[in-house]
Amino acid sequence: MSNNKRNPDSILNVLGKTVYIDDVPETSGMLHAGIVVSPSAHGRFAGLDFSKALERYPDIQFFTAKDIPGQNELSTSEPDEPLFADGIWHYQGEILALILGPSRSVARKAAALVSIIGREDMPAILDPRAAYEKGMFIPSPRTIVSGDTEAAFKNCDLVISGRADSLGQEHVYLETQGAIAMPGDDGGVRLLSGTQSPSGVQAIVARVLGVPMHRVEVEARRLGGAFGGKEDQASGWAALAALGAVKTGRPVKLYLNRRDDMIATGKRHPYSSDYKIGLKKDGTILAFEAVYYQNSGASADLSPAVIPRTLFHAAGTYEIPNIKVSGYMCRTNFVPFTAFRGFGGPQGFFVIESALDKAAAALGMDRAELQKKNLIKEGHKTHYGMSFKDVRAALCFDACIKQSDYKKLRAEINAFNLSHKAQKRGAALIPVCFGISFTKIMLNQGGALVHVYNDGSVSVATGAIEMGQGVGRKIAKISAMALGSSLDAIRIDCTRTSTVANTVATAASTGTDINGMAAQMACTEINKRLKSLAAEKLATVPEKIIMENGSVFVMDGEAKKETGLSFARLVGMAYESRTDLSAHAFYATPGLYYDIKTERGNPFLYHVYGAALVTATVDTIRGTYRFDQAFMTHDLAKSIDETIDLGQVEGAFAQGLGWACLEELKFDQNGRLLANTLSTYKVPDANFMPDMHIEFLRKPNPLAVANSKAVGEPPLIYGLAGYFAVMDALKAARPGEEGFYDLPMTPEKAMLFLSGELPGDVAR
Repeated sequence: MSNNKRNPDSILNVLGKTVYIDDVPETSGMLHAGIVVSPSAHGRFAGLDFSKALERYPDIQFFTAKDIPGQNELSTSEPDEPLFADGIWHYQGEILALILGPSRSVARKAAALVSIIGREDMPAILDPRAAYEKGMFIPSPRTIVSGDTEAAFKNCDLVISGRADSLGQEHVYLETQGAIAMPGDDGGVRLLSGTQSPSGVQAIVARVLGVPMHRVEVEARRLGGAFGGKEDQASGWAALAALGAVKTGRPVKLYLNRRDDMIATGKRHPYSSDYKIGLKKDGTILAFEAVYYQNSGASADLSPAVIPRTLFHAAGTYEIPNIKVSGYMCRTNFVPFTAFRGFGGPQGFFVIESALDKAAAALGMDRAELQKKNLIKEGHKTHYGMSFKDVRAALCFDACIKQSDYKKLRAEINAFNLSHKAQKRGAALIPVCFGISFTKIMLNQGGALVHVYNDGSVSVATGAIEMGQGVGRKIAKISAMALGSSLDAIRIDCTRTSTVANTVATAASTGTDINGMAAQMACTEINKRLKSLAAEKLATVPEKIIMENGSVFVMDGEAKKETGLSFARLVGMAYESRTDLSAHAFYATPGLYYDIKTERGNPFLYHVYGAALVTATVDTIRGTYRFDQAFMTHDLAKSIDETIDLGQVEGAFAQGLGWACLEELKFDQNGRLLANTLSTYKVPDANFMPDMHIEFLRKPNPLAVANSKAVGEPPLIYGLAGYFAVMDALKAARPGEEGFYDLPMTPEKAMLFLSGELPGDVAR
């Protein structure tokens, strides 16, 4: 599909005209929300004292757990996440009270004056391994077994064990969490919500208010970024605004500042993992075991869905005949960790790549040689019983090797390191194989509602949320192709629960796959009706009618003949003849199944492949480093819009490189977030990024809409190559020393390693 015109949203963004939640004009009588949050990781309290706040701001109103008319519960899995803490809190940033005032400033200042009665801080569990020892799990562990690891290890020439730790990651979406609630005259509410899941917000708000879902209408036009942070966690903020609106009978706006957002919202899950890997002398992997201690935070949130994604990707991109992997969701006194781009997959990839890094050093093999030797091939089976089909791992790996001229590059790095003491260079490759579909099978469904108006213009509504990833643009192009209209005729409507019901979150890289397919199906139905009418008017058969880019043609043998009939005129004729110009379609991803009891099934529609090589230079005096070049070969299939997809690969890689080598989610020993502003939490900028060289593998994928492949999450894993590139350079500075596997790589850790104070393979 050609990218003949720019995305209209891009122009609005550049001009500053795009309307987000905080840009919506405020209605008369609107109240603004402030929040009172828990001050520590764990504690109990007898109540709250609002007297000072009321004395200073007598027109404020406040609400706590006792004011909830329905259920004080946000969770979609375990009933363990209250909207308001009631007598006890389990993490810093848990909501204690909602304050409403005439302005945002008044509400926030009043919230700061609320004091806690009978506060008693309690011991906090912060380490997932400590939670494991105490049996603090959410709900029960998962284990996947394939083959016989115990027997396989006995036949290995080399068996290596170790530990790998990875910290969490802040989403840093540009638009913080927010919602606007307008009360209805039926006891319901209408919400503008910054959410990836309008139907999810609808269900939670209905539960909190104690009303049926049809009394809650949720609308989301666009988000200023999300990355998973607004999948489940937008629901609580919308529920607070809705509660305020219903209780006061006035519109309520809640919009968090950056500090409150960072303190009170979930992040990527930190993991602490143990691994054991067994290989032959030639580098063939025979067995792999791993135990993943997931730091789930104080409540379940999406942890029960994140941990299976880690287990599914435990083998990375490698064929390993004997595997045993277990995941424990460990309950700690941190904010509930949540969805983040990659959804547990990157954490799993880090562990297997750490094991291979250590094994390559022990075998005296080049890391890339060991990786290539064990890449998955056509017909291989996953450890959960799914057969790999249309495997592109070696294609991408070899293309990346060729693109980077790896043999020459490695020789140059070795020569540089021999002649430089104050600087050392390193390089590392990461192959990727990432499954596409929600791991919870039920979620793989979506609907679309298409209206063609009698002037030829088109409105397409789906469950997809535009959050900067270009899903609206892609669905518009898919719809135009399926209808035969021009792209200019298509308008992607805002996502609204009263238009397309029971939608799933725009997540798991499935936004276009699911919603684009539903839109294509609805448009194809209308196209059939229009072709039948055109055939009748042109005295031919529908099979000979071709509709392209707003024009109608008739096939004459192998040639297309112009009819002089436009799409708009044909639509007008259809309206005059009382032809239905609307269609609803529903798509459920086919072929998916999984048996959680046997841990066997087919949880993914297809896999996305790729490979990335990153080079780095380390200053051995200061411990600082820079990334020089990145070579990526990405399995794009047939792109719907290559400009969008290129931006997604670049952005995902930047986010992955930030997680691996820069962003340090720092808490103190009492569980309080220290990196709670953008002055203390570093994110990648242009100077941090290397020169990027990106090639696409353009082999069509018949399993997805328009022969495309998902692109949102897989490229984030490329960022891990940056970690191992720096590690490669560090080991060149200290030959013979084992590496350490404690992500993110930071200059402090690098300096400790260079000075001999951070032993290899020991997480700090």
